[in-house]
Amino acid sequence: MKNMNFLEKYYPVILAFLSFLYSVFLWFTGNELEGIYVGLWPVTILAFANVIRQRRNDDKNKKT
Repeated sequence: MKNMNFLEKYYPVILAFLSFLYSVFLWFTGNELEGIYVGLWPVTILAFANVIRQRRNDDKNKKT
């Protein structure tokens, strides 16, 4: 149960970090453009996670 709570809270950070590692891998294997493209994903993942979290908090505050 404790591990599930951790994953629910930090899954965007984990996904963003894996995306970052993938972009570094692409860059150093000679796929520079693909590495740059994938390098934009972590920012997008974290931004969407922030928006979703704010919407959930707004919905919780409206119900109470």
